[in-house]
Amino acid sequence: MNAQAKLVIIIGPTAVGKSAKAMALASEIDGEIISSDSRHVYRGMDIGTNKPTADEQAKVRHHLLNLRDPHEAFSLSEYLDLARNAIDDISARGKTPMLVGGTGQYVRAVIEGWQVPEVPPNEEIRRHWTNFAETHGIEALNRELIKRDQAAATTIDPRNVRRVIRALEVIEVTGQKWSELQRKNPMDSGALQIINVSMPREALYERADARILQMMEDGWLDETKRLLTFLTSVGVDAAKAKTLPSMSALGYGEMIDMALGQLSMADAITRIKADTRRFIRMQDAWFRPYWK
Repeated sequence: MNAQAKLVIIIGPTAVGKSAKAMALASEIDGEIISSDSRHVYRGMDIGTNKPTADEQAKVRHHLLNLRDPHEAFSLSEYLDLARNAIDDISARGKTPMLVGGTGQYVRAVIEGWQVPEVPPNEEIRRHWTNFAETHGIEALNRELIKRDQAAATTIDPRNVRRVIRALEVIEVTGQKWSELQRKNPMDSGALQIINVSMPREALYERADARILQMMEDGWLDETKRLLTFLTSVGVDAAKAKTLPSMSALGYGEMIDMALGQLSMADAITRIKADTRRFIRMQDAWFRPYWK
C-alpha cells in the first residue's frame, strides 16, 4: 500500500471479503476501522448485516457501529460528521484510519467531500410523496424529481424511493435544488489509498448464496423476532417496522414475513438471493469510478 496514505479505503461488493481484508491489513498498518455500512449503525442488527463480531472488535478498534436503535433516524449528514471526526481522531493518535464497507453513497460522500445540508425530516411532506408513489408508481415519482431538479435525478437511482422522496423533501423545505445543495470538497487523492476487493461475478454470487445460508443457521430469524419485540415495545408494529429505513437492509423484510408466518424459509431464501445479486450489480455502479 501507499506508505504516504492518510486514509485507507477498502471497497467492493457485498460478500467479497472486505472485512477479512481490512482485519488482516489493520494489524500491519496499526489501523482502526470506520464502518461505511449504512445498516451497521443500528443496534441489534448484527447477523443480517454481517456486523463485525465481538472478537473482531476486540482485535481491531471499530467506529460508527451501534449508534441508533432500529426505529431512530440517521442521516447522511450525521454519518459524514461522525466519519470525518473519526478520521481526524484516529490520525491524531498516530494510527491509520480505514474506511470499510459496502454503502457506496457513504464511501463516495467521504471521498468526494460532499457538504450535505442538515435538513430535519418533514413527516408531512414525506407522507405526501410516499402516498404519491404508492398511487402513481415510482416512475411518476421520479418524473416529479426531474421536473424540480433534473441534475439530481441523474444521480439518484429511481428505484430507491426513499432517496427520491428525500430529495423532493429537501427541495420543498429549503426552496433550493437538491443538486445545488450537494456541494463537494474532494479529498486530496494523494491522501487516499483505495483498495478494491473483487472476484469473478459467478464466484461472488456463489459466495453470497452460501453466506445467506450461514446467516440463517446463525439465527437471523431469531434476531429479527427480537427486533420485532423491541420495536413493539416502542410502539412500532410489524407493518410499520417493514417501512423503517433500517429494515430496508437486505433480507429483513423477508425475515419479518417469516416471523409472521407469511413466507416460507425456502421462498425467503430465494428472494434474498435474488435481491443480493441485484444489490451487487448496484454496488458496481457506485464503486466503478474507483476501480483500479
